[in-house]
Amino acid sequence: MSLQNWSSITDKTLAIIMGGGAGSRLFPLTKERSKPAVPLAGKYRIVDIAVSNCINSGLRGIFVLTQFNSVSLHRHIHAAYKFDDFSKAFVEILAAQQTPSGERWYQGTADAVRQNLRDFLNSQYEHFIILSGDQLYRMDFRDVLAGHIESGADITIATTPVSRQDASGFGIMRTDANRRISEFVEKPKDPAVLEPLRIGPKLLAKLGKAADAELYQASMGIYVFNRDALIQALDNQHVDFGKNVIPEQIHKAKVSAYIFQGYWEDIGTIRSFFDANLALARTLPPFNFFDSAAPIFTHARFLPASKINSATVREAVVSDGCVITEATIDRAVIGIRSVIETGSVLRNSVMMGADFFDSELARPADAPAIGVGRNCHIENTIIDKNARIGDRVTINPAGKPDTFDGPNFFIRDGIVVIPKDAVIPSGTTI
Repeated sequence: MSLQNWSSITDKTLAIIMGGGAGSRLFPLTKERSKPAVPLAGKYRIVDIAVSNCINSGLRGIFVLTQFNSVSLHRHIHAAYKFDDFSKAFVEILAAQQTPSGERWYQGTADAVRQNLRDFLNSQYEHFIILSGDQLYRMDFRDVLAGHIESGADITIATTPVSRQDASGFGIMRTDANRRISEFVEKPKDPAVLEPLRIGPKLLAKLGKAADAELYQASMGIYVFNRDALIQALDNQHVDFGKNVIPEQIHKAKVSAYIFQGYWEDIGTIRSFFDANLALARTLPPFNFFDSAAPIFTHARFLPASKINSATVREAVVSDGCVITEATIDRAVIGIRSVIETGSVLRNSVMMGADFFDSELARPADAPAIGVGRNCHIENTIIDKNARIGDRVTINPAGKPDTFDGPNFFIRDGIVVIPKDAVIPSGTTI
């Protein structure tokens, strides 16, 4: 397809990013922020992934629908994504609001889109791509749009192959040889229901998989709708795309699958978020933030380069504005403005950093400085922003329950989480 044709298609495609609900599975990281606003990979926010995929795909009309704990997300979007005055491009917030036609909060993904449909239809967009704001992946949406248009589909769902073990956590679908979806089951638990949804040998061959591979097509929560198809699909009271709208539309419209085989991770739980971050510290990470052809954009902070004084660092991501002095960093992600003092060890941990540089004047009485003090030993831990950890502190979930609420810490999925702005006094053992 020619560049001119692509420009015409992307100009007529609107991206809608779901800003997330309460994010209870990511608590306490979502205690004061929405899921898409949670810091990721040291210097980004989760929402940067979806927005950057849109920009790299030539999509310049982007709405972000927000509702829950949205202040930090709004602040980040406004600071990070600005286009020049001579462009029609925009990344715009649509917050839940009361209107003459509706006085409810968003009840689900479909309800959120329905409540804002009049704004989406004001311009002559022909295609609408609906995205989740809490996933880690790199996708060129022009490929999805090309498959959608070539198949003549009314609706296209992006899918990814998953194992039988993982299938029960996703919406699973069955397709024919032309990838038209004939059945969709949300999170099937019954093996008898799951077995007929298995990818057939012909499609496995097309995907380059072994004929006996036990794989299933899982919904990625990425949908492409034609204009009329979106209007018709939302002409009801259904609240959720995966649970309600898509299963119904399979029998009313032509719904096709676009099968994505690249890296994709739904980072909606503490464990998946923790593992996805630490995977970035590998020598060859599964997700590449160094791809100059499709960069991940974020708020430009203009911080100084990090300063490392005689530290031992192995498999680590160290962000801007950090000061690390005679510490040991072993398989860790270190966020912006992090300070780690002499003799401390961080192993298998994610430190999100700080929103500002600490100063004696700003420090609360008797509180340690922001960062990690001297001679601390921290393992399998997420340290949220602006945490103050004193000297000789030990944090390790070993021997503790997988879920526990402490006075200034939480354990979720077997990982200790130090919440934002927490103060851990010197000598504390967790």
